[in-house]
Amino acid sequence: MEHTNLGATGLTVSRICLGCMSYGSSQWRPWVLDEDAARPFFRRAVEAGINFFDTADMYSLGVSEEVTGRALREYADLEEIVLATKVYNPMGEGPNMRGLSRKHIVQGCEASLRRLGVETIDLYQIHRFDASTPIEETLAALDHLVHSGKVRYLGASSGWAWQMARALSVSERNGWARFVSMQNHYNLLYREEEREMIPLCEAEGIAVIPWSPLARGLLAGSRSSLDDRAATTRAATDEFGHSLYGGPGDWEIVEAVRAVAEEREVTPAEVALAWLLSKPAVVAPIVGATRLPHLDTAVRALDLKLTPEEIARLEAPYLPHGVRGHQ
Repeated sequence: MEHTNLGATGLTVSRICLGCMSYGSSQWRPWVLDEDAARPFFRRAVEAGINFFDTADMYSLGVSEEVTGRALREYADLEEIVLATKVYNPMGEGPNMRGLSRKHIVQGCEASLRRLGVETIDLYQIHRFDASTPIEETLAALDHLVHSGKVRYLGASSGWAWQMARALSVSERNGWARFVSMQNHYNLLYREEEREMIPLCEAEGIAVIPWSPLARGLLAGSRSSLDDRAATTRAATDEFGHSLYGGPGDWEIVEAVRAVAEEREVTPAEVALAWLLSKPAVVAPIVGATRLPHLDTAVRALDLKLTPEEIARLEAPYLPHGVRGHQ
């Protein structure tokens, strides 16, 4: 396993992050693995040298955090694990059970700590930006959590580059803890982040940890077309995922990935992940796995070094897309 720093911090993370949205309760989403089925993935990840795990309070409405915390306490040395979770999305019906108000952030963090079974969260991330709450209130609340010892580092997830730049500026002006990572939507089928967000992150030393690195499985080569919903249970039921892809040039990119994979005698998923890992701003793609071979494939991608010619072939079919993934 390769390791690197999380952006400009001294925190060391594996170059593959295990995304834990797939572990929790199948009652939340039919493709989610319940605890007994999920546990082998944590064990395999730890054995492979992965020390970076990402979940969120809204995944299975808290059950993902519970499953993740129990598994890591059993299989890993928590002092070496980098445990990340997120806050923002609704956790109940009430109006104060969502968003980035001081009340919800502090209550959400305390609830996540209980579910994870830890005293401190390594990386606490806003799941989205909240237009209804002043950014000063949000950042002050997050800084409070850092100084109270409940959180070590702060991160953000998908949003506009101006929102991220403003947040960094407000934190700097007030002497508050700043965001050190950006978890954004970035893969071969969606590269709009290259316009503004990624250059901003590079200039500010912000770690890029992309979600959906395989474009909901499209880049793994498991589907026969962009509209194929029969390949997996998730493909059949993930309406949000279907809203992200299907733009001009997308299928040509999938075919280019397959062609390079065939020539290199590897899987398409390895090629797609190797492309991401070749980007200087990318620290660790967040990989979901519902079959153990998926996890093994992600680890193997670290050994695949694409040539400049192969990278050019993979990127050539891309055409501009509308912004997707901020909602």
